[in-house]
Amino acid sequence: MIRTNEKHTRSMRTELRAKPDTDKKVIEGYFAVFDSPTELWAGAFEKISRNAFDNTISGDIRALTNHDTSLVLGRTKAGTLKLSVDSHGLYGEITVNENDTDAMNLYERVKRGDVDQCSFGFYILKESTDWRDDGSVIWTLEEVELFEVSCCTFPAYKDTGIQAREQQVEQYKNKQLQYWQQSMKERIQNVKSTDA
Repeated sequence: MIRTNEKHTRSMRTELRAKPDTDKKVIEGYFAVFDSPTELWAGAFEKISRNAFDNTISGDIRALTNHDTSLVLGRTKAGTLKLSVDSHGLYGEITVNENDTDAMNLYERVKRGDVDQCSFGFYILKESTDWRDDGSVIWTLEEVELFEVSCCTFPAYKDTGIQAREQQVEQYKNKQLQYWQQSMKERIQNVKSTDA
């Protein structure tokens, strides 16, 4: 597999919550949901295949606050971030460090429902593209290299990955236009040669 050089992040509204009835403070929820198309912009969609994380969740992945690498909440290598895949999506549990005021502040915000969105950061290893007859497009992420999950206040879509997607659509439209123009020229030339 060839990894893209662009770091991508995708965000979603989830049921990120403080796990009840436990002696430890835990933030839990789905960081990604399978087979659920997300509209990146009008007419452009993306969804995640059920197998997208199969080869990556055993890696050293961090849980962050708002993608800030200085605000690490947990890490798979340390056992403070646990990730698993089920039929619904990528599920995670972050064991909060009660001696970390930033982590405890976030935990309380999640508990109150003030923070309930999340994001994940990744590189694309394999994807498929479906250009539809209605002019829309849907990308399916078949395999990714996951490097972080984040609890987010305002998850943003406008990152380098989305800009790259927009450029890909423009290139496709330009190729389609060039193809149409070339076929029209050929038709006109054929009509002129039959009239002569």
